[in-house]
This record gives sequence, structure tokens and C-alpha cells, in this order.
Amino acid sequence: MVTRSDQRFLVGLIGAGIGTSMSPPLHELEADRQGLRYYYQLIDLHDRGQTVGELLAAARGLGFRGLNITHPAKQEVLEYLDELSPEAAELGAVNTVVFEPGRTVGHNTDRYGFAAGLSRALPGVPFEHVVQLGAGGAGAAVASALAAAGVRRLTLADLDAGRARRLARAMSVHPSMTVEIIGPADAPERLKTADGLVNATPIGMEGHPGVPVAPEHLHAGLWVADVIYRPLETELIRAARDRGLRVADGGGMVVSQAAASFRLFTGRTPDEPRMISDFARLAGPGGRHV
Repeated sequence: MVTRSDQRFLVGLIGAGIGTSMSPPLHELEADRQGLRYYYQLIDLHDRGQTVGELLAAARGLGFRGLNITHPAKQEVLEYLDELSPEAAELGAVNTVVFEPGRTVGHNTDRYGFAAGLSRALPGVPFEHVVQLGAGGAGAAVASALAAAGVRRLTLADLDAGRARRLARAMSVHPSMTVEIIGPADAPERLKTADGLVNATPIGMEGHPGVPVAPEHLHAGLWVADVIYRPLETELIRAARDRGLRVADGGGMVVSQAAASFRLFTGRTPDEPRMISDFARLAGPGGRHV
């Protein structure tokens, strides 16, 4: 029998179009197992006329322990923080904010989340050359995780060339990986010689329908990963599966980053395998829409 703690945790998520987020049940189910009084609140930027900074200040004043941050605010939030963890400072993006006495600290659990999800879904895939679409907040975490996984050559495509250049400079801390910057229109040509493709853009998520690269460019032997989990099967993931390619959907990343955020909010060690099982049940037939 789990003993209920008297300690209370009020946490939440700031982002746009987050009504079907899986974060509340993932966090609250794990908290229930640990006997914690824990409530996870969604704070949708589409529904409020406030800036990210105003929402952070309001949450701190209301007694929140911390907040997760998602699209489109992972980089915007930086200017409202007192301190960054080393990982968040390297990546220039924050997905977890913890309110500590006298200071507001930004962390990034996306890098761990993507790396853990990728290793579970695609063990043993080649990492010589990967094409990555997107250099925003999620893209920074993905690029760093790919470097740690052993990628030797990263081809980075983003509509914002300046943002891509900033990410390439940040990745200079990983000298074993070279980074080439291209425009999105050049991605199909680079895919011809790539081992893997990662979508770190919003294309394919709820409110941003479509596919970031035409399916005919997904060649045999290519592996495909997507950071999006709403929907879990994006058009890109579906097209890759239809062609018999190995894929990693965004579910693995969201569960592992949630587990790492839970640890930051509570100081407790989460049962990550149980959280993976929670996600599978919630996202499966008859489960919560994702």
C-alpha cells in the first residue's frame, strides 16, 4: 500500500495547442504510484493574452513547483530565467523550469528524452550520416543527442538559416560530428546518401498538417525518427512504415523527457518502465487521443 505524502506539487505545461498533451496523465499516474499529492495544469498560449514571462511570474506567485515548456516557447523563455543548467545553456533551449527559492532555473530534458527513445526504438542503426529537419528548441536537443550517439556527419535543414547557423555553432562542442547547413529544398538530395532522417519541425503535428519531406525520397535502408507525438503516427512515420523502414515515433521521447522532468520537480526517482507502459496504454486502442 502506498503511503500518501503531505507534500504538494503544482506543476504545468506552457505551449500552444496543447489540449491533448499526454504530460498530465504521465506525471500524475507516476505521482500516484509514489503517494504524492500532484496536480499538472495545462496553460495554452492560444487561450491567454499573456507573454511567457507573465505566465512564469504568475505561476511562481501561485505556488507552482515548476513548468514544462513546449512549442513555440522553448527559446523565448530563456530571457525570463535567472539561471540555466549546463545542458540548457549548451542547447540554448529550455523545456523544464523549476522555481527554487529566490531564482527560476531552466533545464532541458529533451536531449535525454530523444536519446532514450531512439535507443529503445532503433537499436543498432547506422549513424554515419543523418539529415535533421528543424533547428529550433527540439532540434537543438536532437542534434546534441545525435552527436552523443555517434553521428559523424549531420546535415541540418531549417527555413531560418540564422537559427541553423546558431545551432551549428553550439554543436562545435562535439568535435567528432561535422555539421552542414542546407535549405529545406536541398534535403531530398542529401537523403540519397543518408543513414537516417529526423523531423524536429512542427510539420505533422496537430495544427500543422503535412509531411516535411515527400515520401518518395524515403529510400530503402533509411531509418526515420520524429519528435512529434500528437498524433503518434505522423504522415512521415506512416509513409516510412509503409515503405518498410525502421521508425522511431515521438512517444519514446515524450515519456523519457517527462520522467526526467518529474525527477526535477519532485526530487524523486521515477519508474520509467512503468511510465512507458502508461503511455502505451493511454495511446493504444481505446486510450487517450494523441
